[in-house]
Amino acid sequence: MTLKPRTISELQKLLPRSRGVDAVSLDAVADLIEHVPGDMTATVQAGMRLADFQTRLAKAGQWLPVDPPNPETVTLGGLLAANLNGPRRFGCGTIRDWLIGLAVVLPDGRLIRNGGRVVKNVAGFDLCRLFVGARDTLGIVVEASFKLLPLPEAETRLAKPCESLGQAGELLDKIWASGLQPTVLDLHRIAGGPHTLVVGFAGPSADVEAQSGTANALGFAEGASLDYDASFRRVSPHFTAVAPGNLVSTLRTLNGESYVARAGNGVIYHASAESPQLPSPDLQKRVKEMFDPEGVLPG
Repeated sequence: MTLKPRTISELQKLLPRSRGVDAVSLDAVADLIEHVPGDMTATVQAGMRLADFQTRLAKAGQWLPVDPPNPETVTLGGLLAANLNGPRRFGCGTIRDWLIGLAVVLPDGRLIRNGGRVVKNVAGFDLCRLFVGARDTLGIVVEASFKLLPLPEAETRLAKPCESLGQAGELLDKIWASGLQPTVLDLHRIAGGPHTLVVGFAGPSADVEAQSGTANALGFAEGASLDYDASFRRVSPHFTAVAPGNLVSTLRTLNGESYVARAGNGVIYHASAESPQLPSPDLQKRVKEMFDPEGVLPG
């Protein structure tokens, strides 16, 4: 069953009457409630598409610093429910780092709020972190407040193909020792091609130019694209997470399998990766029973 409420109050009425809800479409609940450029914060309803939200923010020279695949179809609610991220995760963090407040409709129809609309107004238990990544199993996020960043003055991406994982590992060591501060640090290999290291820089033009020059001296060429991420993760959404220092040794165990790796974070997307396992299934079960004792939502 898919619920398609036209308003938040309608969702509050529908959920308690429902059982076995598979999904909730919030396409009709998609307003930008508030954007305060001076505070660099914004509050938005969960049905708005991420690309549309970024377009609205860009009019004031700001953005929400996350870049999951397919932003033109991903909603803010879907972004939060699945804790989505992209190549800029290394420099910008995850959506949890930018979330300051949430409104959630619980399975019994109650509307609860946690956090606030300004950065300093965040007190009490941090329920925001509980709902991010919960995949709509505990409640439906209907509204979110974020802190924002100015759009970078300049941004560039560079790439260098490597003949082997050993060479890629040596190049990563040089990056760590160079003082470079990339926003993107990815290593990927697609369909038997070379192991390719991608670095990205963003910020003031002079800084981006200087860092690009250092990367050029390491053999990186400008003009790289991040298209590999969205296209690969569309077919391989699961990942293995390791310590960044164990990245190359872990990639060697994939036996030539295609992959996209966040080299700075130790996250490796590949086809044979298994679905993430809960670290504490019993605790997760107790939390689920606390928020959704009637089994209204999936999970």
